[in-house]
Amino acid sequence: MSTEANPSSCRFPCGRVDAVARNRRDFLKKVGAGFGSVALLDLLAGEGLLGATGGGAPVLAHHAPTAKSVIWLFMEGGPSAMDTFDPKPELARHDGQQPKLPIDVFFGSAGPLMKSPFEFRRHGESGTWVCDRMPHIARHVDDLALIRSCYAESPSHGPAMYQMNTGLIRTGFPSVGAWLSYGLGSQNRNLPGFVVLQNSKGSKGGANNWGSGFLPSEFQATPFRSKGAPILNLNRPPDITDERQRRMLDLAANLNRGHAAAFPGESELLGRIESYELAYRMQTDATEAVDFSKETNLTKELYGLNQEITRPYGEKCLLARRLVERGVRFVQAYCDDEWDSHNGLKDQHSRRMMETDQPVAALLTDLKQRGLLDETLVIWGGEFGRMPVSEKGDGRDHNPHGFLVWMAGGGIRGGVHHGESDEIGWKAAVNPVSVHDLHATILHCLGLDHERLTYLHNGRRFRLTDVEGEVIRSILA
Repeated sequence: MSTEANPSSCRFPCGRVDAVARNRRDFLKKVGAGFGSVALLDLLAGEGLLGATGGGAPVLAHHAPTAKSVIWLFMEGGPSAMDTFDPKPELARHDGQQPKLPIDVFFGSAGPLMKSPFEFRRHGESGTWVCDRMPHIARHVDDLALIRSCYAESPSHGPAMYQMNTGLIRTGFPSVGAWLSYGLGSQNRNLPGFVVLQNSKGSKGGANNWGSGFLPSEFQATPFRSKGAPILNLNRPPDITDERQRRMLDLAANLNRGHAAAFPGESELLGRIESYELAYRMQTDATEAVDFSKETNLTKELYGLNQEITRPYGEKCLLARRLVERGVRFVQAYCDDEWDSHNGLKDQHSRRMMETDQPVAALLTDLKQRGLLDETLVIWGGEFGRMPVSEKGDGRDHNPHGFLVWMAGGGIRGGVHHGESDEIGWKAAVNPVSVHDLHATILHCLGLDHERLTYLHNGRRFRLTDVEGEVIRSILA
């Protein structure tokens, strides 16, 4: 029986009934406004204008973004800067001679200085040097910002991969894509915010490179395949109807929520619920995203899908474009074969450039034609570079002291060169750029301040850039 119907049974003095009614009306008013706010926040989130704090509450981006999405073209294994975009005349002059200073190498002992086996030409208004084995990318140099003074901490693939992806050489930390998903969310509820297109042979360090670390597991990458079913076992069995699947998911969600209520500190449980729901929603959208049948033959030829050597990476680049076009925040596309040229560098690097040159250039062309390059940050590079001295006579060892990364699109000023390595390409010499600086710049382009995007873990507020990092202002438009 309500208190209004029988005031004598009210738990409050009768004189307070009007106050209770007023409080109830006020409560309903606030709840109504609250639901309106939730709806507004949901709309803003759908437009990519909101992110998420550690408690799951949306927050506005720290400043106006210049990019909505990121495509990271990860050249695993370590491409050589002096054999791709940063030729060193001193290597040609002193080819076969011992360097003036002793050079520490990762494997064995250092050989003599080794000139590049490739020819270089200047391209574009910027006059950027490009190896003659990359004629397609050469046409886009005025869209690229070359960062020629990068350095990292580890000469070993695994830790170097972790650092390039998470900022630290140890495991257990969130990757760049996870931080962006945590900070900004996805722009499409039916697709993940973070997708990885893996090295088909397996990347060094595996899933730790695209994991969520101590962030909730919902922010880790979802691996996609570039043909067929994007995720194995994504589609429901033919004897299971949509209605039956929905009932199964609802039951599982209720059980999981009950379990989560009993263990409120376990974010993995909520992540499990979200993964089930996302998989359900992806059954249509994800399958459509990897369906190239509606792409024109001209587009397929542009990406090199009609050639055996360019098809594998061409499919990844085309899929990356289709994913960001559909609102995926961060796509990382690994090359299938590594640039790890300890011997036979000319043949190995030639092969890698033939595999990736046309697809990468096609991605830049396609994004620009569709008006997407201005809002998509494209990154090219590996976990480190290669030494100026020879290994096994015709190869180069790992070099974390000086290497090259380039960026394009999404707020980047094209045709510029930032920093320099020394005259033989051993160490970053002018305006050195750390991995934390690269990460700070990526977050900045997406509207996030790297010092303010934090997560409370084990009593400390962590961030992607740890306690360092400077935005590379000279490459910003």
